[in-house]
Amino acid sequence: MKELGVEKVFLDKQSGKDTSRPELKKMMDFVREGDVVIVESISRFARCTRDLLELVEQLTNKGVAFVSKKESLDTATPSGRFVLTIFGAIAQLERESILLRQQEGVAIAKAEGKYTGRPPREHPNLESVLNAWKHGEISAVAAQKQLGVSKSTFYRIVGKEGLAQ
Repeated sequence: MKELGVEKVFLDKQSGKDTSRPELKKMMDFVREGDVVIVESISRFARCTRDLLELVEQLTNKGVAFVSKKESLDTATPSGRFVLTIFGAIAQLERESILLRQQEGVAIAKAEGKYTGRPPREHPNLESVLNAWKHGEISAVAAQKQLGVSKSTFYRIVGKEGLAQ
């Protein structure tokens, strides 16, 4: 990117599968007319064709060009915009195929008894904490803190123990 004279680099640590990434938002707010957004690969920018096309449309409306290094793609031309749609669909297909293969692999492993999920966490003081909460001696928030669990996990435990209020 330095070779290309890039003014500012925005680097997301998250997957391109959704658009609620902090660096993507910063970049979209930062760019202005005449800028060029350069990405390593379309699949790093967006994995869903709809998201990709919407993001590129937002850039275009701001007068910002979009370039993908890997695909040698420049949306400043009509053919570049057409190829963008095709590559976006391919990236989405690839992501969906990976997820499908993963689900199939988990199902096979479960059928063979090799995949049982994460073992349940032990809470040595579970009974006393739940008893104190049930009798109103402590709040749900205090019980969650004592057990070291989230709100949803706490209420899942409560439901499993038959203590739902």
